[in-house]
Amino acid sequence: MKIAIAGSTGRMGRTLIEAILASADLQLSAALEVAASPQLGKDAGEALGSACGIRVSADYAAGIGASDCLIDFTRPEGSLLHLDACVMAGKSMVIGTTGFDAEGKKRIAAASKRIPIVFAPNMAVGVNAAIKLAQVAANILGDAYDVEIIEAHHRHKVDAPSGTALKLGEVVAAALGRDLKSCAVYGREGDTGERDAKSIGFHSVRGGDIVGEHTVIFAGSGERVEVTVRSQSRVTYATGALRAARFLGGKAAGLYDMKDVLGLA
Repeated sequence: MKIAIAGSTGRMGRTLIEAILASADLQLSAALEVAASPQLGKDAGEALGSACGIRVSADYAAGIGASDCLIDFTRPEGSLLHLDACVMAGKSMVIGTTGFDAEGKKRIAAASKRIPIVFAPNMAVGVNAAIKLAQVAANILGDAYDVEIIEAHHRHKVDAPSGTALKLGEVVAAALGRDLKSCAVYGREGDTGERDAKSIGFHSVRGGDIVGEHTVIFAGSGERVEVTVRSQSRVTYATGALRAARFLGGKAAGLYDMKDVLGLA
């Protein structure tokens, strides 16, 4: 399977390329970057200490056209442009980018009617297991437990709360029969009054090189249940993204997520 990587010289892009080069069944077909990148023309494996024969390019149309699937962990505005190129070329796409607004999500949904797409806020297998566990905990514990979600990431992350934290909130809210838009509380300051029993709180930490940490706290009377997952390396995201790309091989057009990839009900 031939894989193109968007944002190929960034932290996640390099991790994805390293994972592809180490795999037995995947081939790096394109390493794509923005036109202003100083890495254009260089071998995509150079930063990894081993040439791979694929040059970094800004020609997304050609790179996607020569590939079976594009994996994209960039920014929403870039991902939507790359999405259009995938639709034009009839190629599948794995989208790990977060921070999309409602209109961006609508564009992804519309594109999925023409090509197969895996779109998930977090590709790590362990994180998706934690999402499922949080759903199970919410179903068991119900309204007797207050819910707070804490997430931590590196200083360079630009969106907050993280897409994974929001996904955790959506899953828990659905399990509790609540509308997240109306019950979410983002941080607290000043005289906030007593906590609304139906609220779901979000708290974001940014600093250093934290890869990603998420905790869902279910705080009840006399006990506290916590579901926590800590990502210590971007390799977990890359492994999940490659699993998603393999999943799309031969799939019909449609919008899939990691529940589909992992077979989680």
